[in-house]
Amino acid sequence: MTENAQHPQPASTPELPTQYAPAEVEGKLYERWVERGYFEADAKSEKPPYTIVIPPPNVTGTLHLGHAFQHTLMDALTRRKRMQGYESLWLPGMDHAGIATQNKVEQQLAEEGKSRQDIGREAFTERVWQWKEEYGGRILGQMRRLGDGVDWSRERFTMDEGLSRSVQTIFKKLYDDELIYRAERIINWCPRCLTAISDIEVDYQEDDGELVSIKYGEGDETLVVATTRVETMLGDTAVAVHPDDARYAHLIGKRIKLPLTDRTIPVVADTHVDPEFGTGAVKVTPAHDPNDFAIGQRHGLESLTIMDERAVITVPGPFAGLDRFEARSAIVEALRQQGRIVAEKRPYVHSVGHCSRCRTTIEPRLSLQWWVKVAPLAQAAGDAVRDGRVAIHPQDMSKRYFDWVDNMHDWCISRQLWWGHRIPVWYGPNGETVCVGPDDEAPTGEGWTQDADVLDTWFSSALWPFSTLGWPERTPDLEKFYPTDVLLTGHDIIFFWVARMMMFGLYAMDGQAPFHTIALTGLVRDEFGKKMSKSNPNAVDPLDWMNAYGSDAVRFTLARGANPGADVPIGEDWVQASRNFANKIWNATRFAMMNGATVDGPLPEAARLSATDRWILSRLNETVAQVDAYYDDYQFAKLSDALYHFAWDEVFDWYVELSKTTFFEGGEQAKVSGRVLGEVLDVTLRLLHPVVPFVTETLWTTLTGKESVVIADWPADSGFRDPAAEREIEHLQQVITEVRRFRADQGLQPGQKVPARLDLSGTPLAAHEAAIRQLLRLQPEGDGFHATATLPVAGATVALDLSGTIDVEAERKRLTKDLGAAEKEKAQATAKLGNEAFLAKAPDNVVDKIRTRLAKAEADIARITAQIAGLPQG
Repeated sequence: MTENAQHPQPASTPELPTQYAPAEVEGKLYERWVERGYFEADAKSEKPPYTIVIPPPNVTGTLHLGHAFQHTLMDALTRRKRMQGYESLWLPGMDHAGIATQNKVEQQLAEEGKSRQDIGREAFTERVWQWKEEYGGRILGQMRRLGDGVDWSRERFTMDEGLSRSVQTIFKKLYDDELIYRAERIINWCPRCLTAISDIEVDYQEDDGELVSIKYGEGDETLVVATTRVETMLGDTAVAVHPDDARYAHLIGKRIKLPLTDRTIPVVADTHVDPEFGTGAVKVTPAHDPNDFAIGQRHGLESLTIMDERAVITVPGPFAGLDRFEARSAIVEALRQQGRIVAEKRPYVHSVGHCSRCRTTIEPRLSLQWWVKVAPLAQAAGDAVRDGRVAIHPQDMSKRYFDWVDNMHDWCISRQLWWGHRIPVWYGPNGETVCVGPDDEAPTGEGWTQDADVLDTWFSSALWPFSTLGWPERTPDLEKFYPTDVLLTGHDIIFFWVARMMMFGLYAMDGQAPFHTIALTGLVRDEFGKKMSKSNPNAVDPLDWMNAYGSDAVRFTLARGANPGADVPIGEDWVQASRNFANKIWNATRFAMMNGATVDGPLPEAARLSATDRWILSRLNETVAQVDAYYDDYQFAKLSDALYHFAWDEVFDWYVELSKTTFFEGGEQAKVSGRVLGEVLDVTLRLLHPVVPFVTETLWTTLTGKESVVIADWPADSGFRDPAAEREIEHLQQVITEVRRFRADQGLQPGQKVPARLDLSGTPLAAHEAAIRQLLRLQPEGDGFHATATLPVAGATVALDLSGTIDVEAERKRLTKDLGAAEKEKAQATAKLGNEAFLAKAPDNVVDKIRTRLAKAEADIARITAQIAGLPQG
């Protein structure tokens, strides 16, 4: 369905059940939305487009709280824009997740006693596709449970035919433009997965190791180096010192004996060495350390690879065939026997990289790989933000973005896997290298072979904003929905995904950035601010909370915690509170409909409205304006909080309560207030819908009789404001709040009736006497009335007869304490306003606040003094 038309409903609408049961409602509603095509976007529509592409979850993934968090916010954005009249597209899909998926299938094979090498590449790839069809995409079904309003007709997968064509096209273009090349460099290598892996796939943790100090050289020509990776000394090709370090000036340029080998190695001078750290001398192993590789390049050192792909020592001699950790112990013992161990420190806690998939310790390794030359691409990605074509929100996150794109190293894009986009390069029998585009014929004949590696998963996901829309063809979808409007994602992947999408989008799409705004979120944490982890007992399955409290409750909790760029603590108590909010919305709407709330006909003219009616309409329009401003600034926490307090506090706790007398009395005014209440509920439910879609859909369709709030119009601020009515109701609230507090202090039960005399003369509160008496359980004064307590508040006076119920001395003591606090506040404010130096420097808004505090303190003193005077004398 592409139009926001509302089909007429039957004249009689069903009554709402007495209780809201999310489990009975949510699944059916979601399937109805999908069946009616509400989430499908039309590329031929003349409506302005609004596009978000989902950060593609791994095909191996399941819904976790981080997904639920970001999906809730993206869903809220697209639902609101759809209601505002945009052709709103939220495009779903999954990433093939090279290493993670390959590991899953390899685990299956291992259970059968096989390896991928046993069955061969073609059969293994077929097994992965079978696994994907059977087990992949579980998260997509869970997204439906959350209520994701995505266009399922456009679902994409990074290995599907269209996206594969995009990958091959851009590889060929980059290759022809000499932005892709092949070279030997240091990479992160996983000896278990047998592949290079990206920085994001390396998890660093503090491990207990050992720091061993070793004496290199002989006699007067010795140096001491310290290392945590003793086994790599077999590949040392130099020792480096700082050129200005006088301790070693006599050794620079000389060669010294490398222990346990028959080799001598040079001492080189390099400014990378910190003379203040350790001994000021460092061993240089160019083939097994990125910094050492750079030193080796500067000094023309040989790079000796001493391990195979499984991290087994290959250097001929006594250590050959040992695993790297076995070799470490054996080499330390051999050095000890030669008297070359100067010091040993264990445990030595230091940061060690581990493969995020299998937890194996990463081995830096010199390897022949494919690389993207990022300098010109990164420059363009930085310029697009600097010149305002792309905005980063919150703005202070821009620094992190620039720190990355302005200092980016060339990107290793090849992986030694079988699952993924195979590199489209063929090698010939005579050393030929041919890069093949999607429309090119691959070379054939004897001696021609395709490169065995596949591309880094981030390579294909970097194309996501435009490959999913049909690029390289100029499809109607691409013309309509590119560039996308906002990328909403966690700040933790600025470097690995956001920057790469910017580079490839600008490069492939003729300088058009892939999105207008980058809205960065924090990470979801537990209620104590700790990171959630499967290995800790604090990890939460959001489906458990959805089953217990409903999807709306989980969504509202997450949105209410979403301050831009900040981490989001969440606990079950907060989800329970959001469930209570959903129940409150349900119960209050049900009550309102039973008492005449209606959306029939236009709103009555202002002259027919009571002050209470004008107040709530004024507050409603102010709330609409606030919510719009917060949405445009990606302030989800603030907009959720504004809606919560407006709905619960102002609509349900005040307007509905203040209107009960009107509804009870009936007549024309009850009809007017019923129409006002219907209007307020209609708008409030539409405002709430993008965040809590299920409960609002049920209530709104029942209230209005229309087809669906999903395709309803987004509320507009009519401009109606009534400051006088707002002041009047504020005074009314003050009276009710103060008397309720006094009753509670006296231990009176909420329903206990008390005789009272109300003096409302000279105030606009006279019209509210019935409501005041009804809400405060105040009876007419009657014969024998004796005022035992008098409460002056908001220009009115409430005299209460609490004979036999009030503890006079306790009340006198409480009021005296309050009076002291008010007098202290007055003294402090008076002192500041009497300080000329302070007044000369303080901003006007600060001075105004102090004057307001002084006025309030003086009013409190007058009120409390009168209350004390009104107490019976003992």
